[in-house]
Amino acid sequence: MNVDFSLILVIAVFVTGVVWLLDKFVINRGKKPDDIQDETQSGISSIWTMLAEFSRFLFPVVLIVLILRGFIAEPFRIPSGSMLPSLEVGDFILVKKFSYGIRLPAWNRKIIDLGQPQRGDVIVFRYPEDPSIDYIKRVVGVPGDKVAYYNKVLYINDKMMPQGPETVYRPGYDHIVRKTENLSGVVHEILENKMYPARDFVITVPENRYFVMGDNRDNSRDSRVWGFVPDENLVGHAMVVWLNWELGEWPRWGRIGTLID
Repeated sequence: MNVDFSLILVIAVFVTGVVWLLDKFVINRGKKPDDIQDETQSGISSIWTMLAEFSRFLFPVVLIVLILRGFIAEPFRIPSGSMLPSLEVGDFILVKKFSYGIRLPAWNRKIIDLGQPQRGDVIVFRYPEDPSIDYIKRVVGVPGDKVAYYNKVLYINDKMMPQGPETVYRPGYDHIVRKTENLSGVVHEILENKMYPARDFVITVPENRYFVMGDNRDNSRDSRVWGFVPDENLVGHAMVVWLNWELGEWPRWGRIGTLID
C-alpha cells in the first residue's frame, strides 16, 4: 500500500491549526492566565488542554515540513536499476519541487508556472497507469518533438543524438556495455544489453506531454511501454544523491553528493 505522505501532512497542518486557533481565540478568549491555570489544575477540560498544547507545539513543525517537502525539495529512494548507470539501486535523492511550477501538495495542481522539463532532465513523476506510484526517468522528447529510435540510437527531429565509445559495464558481463549519449547538449551515460533486440519506433510527442526513457535502455519500463507523461503528473527535477543504502548492507558513502546529470 502506498502512503500519500503529502496528504497526511496537509491533514496534520489543518487539524493542529484548527485546534490551536480554537483554543487561542474561542475556548480561552477573554480568560486571564490565572483562570486557565486554575482550570488545568482542577482537571477541567484536561484532555482538551493536552490536545491544545500538543497542537500548539506540532503545528509549526508540520507546517515547516509541508512547505519544505511540498514546495522546495522532497526525498525519494531509487528502487530499481532502470536508471543505471546514472542512478543506482538504493540511492536516496533530492528532487527540486518548484522546477516545473508551484503545485498544491497532495492535489498536485499547478498554481504558478515556472518552466517545463527540457530534454535530458531526470524527472520524478506520478506513474500514469497508477498515480499513487512515483517513477523516475530521463526526458528525451518534449511537446512537438519527433522521437525516433533506430538500432538503439536516438534521433530527435531527424537529428542523431551522438554516442561515445563502448566499454564493458562489469567484468564477466561482456554483453552489457556503457557509453555516453549527448542528448541535445546533455551528456550522460547509458547501458545497452547486446543480447536484447532493438525496439525501433518513431513517434511525435503531443502537447503537454513528455516522452521519457530509462538510462538502462534495455531494462526499463518507460514511455515505450505505457506512453507519455502528462504535465499534471510532474513532481520535480532530480538534483543530487544524498545517500546510498540497502537493507543489510553498509551505506556507500562515496555516493553522497553525486550530482544527477
